[in-house]
Amino acid sequence: MLDPAVLHRLDALLADDDRQRAARYPGLPPTGQPVHTVYVPADRYGPHTVDEWRAAALAALDRYGPLPGVADALAARVRAKLAAEPIEDLRIDFEDGYGVRGDAEEDAAVRAAATALARGPVPRHVGLRIKSLEPATRRRAVRTLDLFLDALLRHRSLPDGFRVTLPKVTSLPQVEAMVQLCAELEAAHRLPPLRFEIQVETPQAVLGADGTATVARMVHAAAGRCVGLHYGTYDYSAALGVAAGWQSLEHPVADHAKAVLQVAAAGTGVAVSDGSTNVLPTGDRAAVHAGWALHLRLVRRSLERGLYQGWDLHPGQLPTRFAATFAFYRDGLPAAAGRLRAYLDRVDSGILDEPATARALAGFLLRGLDCGALDDAEVVGLAGVDRSHLRETAGGRPMSLG
Repeated sequence: MLDPAVLHRLDALLADDDRQRAARYPGLPPTGQPVHTVYVPADRYGPHTVDEWRAAALAALDRYGPLPGVADALAARVRAKLAAEPIEDLRIDFEDGYGVRGDAEEDAAVRAAATALARGPVPRHVGLRIKSLEPATRRRAVRTLDLFLDALLRHRSLPDGFRVTLPKVTSLPQVEAMVQLCAELEAAHRLPPLRFEIQVETPQAVLGADGTATVARMVHAAAGRCVGLHYGTYDYSAALGVAAGWQSLEHPVADHAKAVLQVAAAGTGVAVSDGSTNVLPTGDRAAVHAGWALHLRLVRRSLERGLYQGWDLHPGQLPTRFAATFAFYRDGLPAAAGRLRAYLDRVDSGILDEPATARALAGFLLRGLDCGALDDAEVVGLAGVDRSHLRETAGGRPMSLG
């Protein structure tokens, strides 16, 4: 018996809130998240870097394989992935991996890296990490990005999936300054919208002086330009006083920080990436297998906690990145596909799944397909839906600048 005018008043009352929520939380982006980001110091990057990493990863398998605990069928799938796409996301590093150089030397490295990117194979995602916008490195960071874009555009257009990594972010104004810088660069170089990642490796980015989660405000201050939050394992741990021997992406301080990142990014379309391990699979056979075993365990651990991306710093980590990732999706395929099919077909499966869980099940299958862990035919056969229906179920919507 409620007067219909009440509903009209509620619509008017909540109209602004509805619009703001839709803009702030657009859901999943239309493009898949890479399973890793490979960081290559700028002075070591060249037009053949992707091929060199592929060759080195396969050579490590040939010399030290098989991977510990990895079945032959999965190992074959990993080899095929390495041959076809050894790097999903590559970052040319002008920050910690490159260090502090004179302006002339860094300028030359910038031009060389841009030329190499124009000439070599381009992964599905690519970009560069500049220095921070802290006072000591601000001018160098801006100069590097401006010069890189100028040199690259002399040879080719900006690659699809290009992004800039902004490290050591400590405050909201730094993100706002990055937004302004992107707009200025777009105007100067006649570019499409530039996207960037916020690297979270300082305590101030997680918890501000006012007691709020700074990173949540950073995501929205980026005005739709932020595509990722990347956890910095060692800078963050060191800043909290964790002794060097115990710094790890599985330390409790790391888990806390990444949990905050996940909550801050939820629903925004911004991806969250785990950090790296500095224990590399190098040395004799025993050392390589120890490094592989650790990396397999850490990648699986991250995946189980909803962190679907991490950093790789050495070609020897590529086999274990893909092995752990592929095993995660293949192990979960039967249950995820079966539960999604039962939900969509309204079948009583003994598990009472809700719409949110159905979206998560579809997202799981999509991620497995995007990275090559799963095949379209087997997903259709088990779940009864193809990629387009999975994306519809997952609720993906494109992000927009605003």
